[in-house]
Amino acid sequence: MKSENKEMLRIGCHLSFARGYLAMGKTARQIGATTFQFFTRNPRGGSAKAIDPEDIRAFLDFCEENDIKQMLAHAPYTLNGCSGTPRVREFARETMKDDLERLEYTPGLCYNFHPGSHVGQGTDSGIEYIADMLNTVMWQEQSAIVLLETMAGKGSEIGGCFEELRAILDRVHFPEKMGVCMDTCHVWDSGYDIVNNLDNVLNRFDQIIGIEKLRAIHLNDSMNPLGAGKDRHARIGEGHIGYEALCRVVCHPLLRKLPFYLETPNELDGYAREIHMMREAWEKTR
Repeated sequence: MKSENKEMLRIGCHLSFARGYLAMGKTARQIGATTFQFFTRNPRGGSAKAIDPEDIRAFLDFCEENDIKQMLAHAPYTLNGCSGTPRVREFARETMKDDLERLEYTPGLCYNFHPGSHVGQGTDSGIEYIADMLNTVMWQEQSAIVLLETMAGKGSEIGGCFEELRAILDRVHFPEKMGVCMDTCHVWDSGYDIVNNLDNVLNRFDQIIGIEKLRAIHLNDSMNPLGAGKDRHARIGEGHIGYEALCRVVCHPLLRKLPFYLETPNELDGYAREIHMMREAWEKTR
């Protein structure tokens, strides 16, 4: 049954695409999710399931009936558009182009990707390669909004600071089709203190990128202390960020209407528990 048109928390987790779209929708409803994230294809390879129009139609009807919205498609981890190897960059371009074309079957979704690692050629060159890839594969009429994910700053990763994401956005041809997904574990691991200075972090984001570009949140605790630059997710309340700080993220006036996606190390019952925990905290601040 459709819910009334009222403010609600959009929260879900990463779900398997192995059994198709409708199966993901049913699993989301089972665990109390109102949104979810999924990989567009094998996260460690390049294969993608064939499009099944019947499955997609049933999925779209199911989500409309059950008020499941703002799903996030995640690019495979193997996509590295700023690699020093031409063939790796070409694979990234081909994969992203194919992903964006496939997402035309499910309009209204966002598409999230890790900017990549420049592996020694330098941040400036990496940023140029990423922007070039985006300008090659994106088009004015596409339905998906492409999101750059904030990264932990591990090794030669690009996106460990807001300035690097801004530099990419400044170079794309269709900035209106671009946004940012903030990962709480990643920004914490890269040195942004969202535990003690959340307002300052959001002000910094607004000054450099613009808060209107923030379209999604990956809600994760961290196994590491502030600024560790390692990127290891923890369950909510079991890491260095902590339950109270993550509740402040979910309930913050600038963030509370965004969709939240759990990527914590859980099975479905653990995700259901975390969804319930965060929804309870969010409801108390309505």
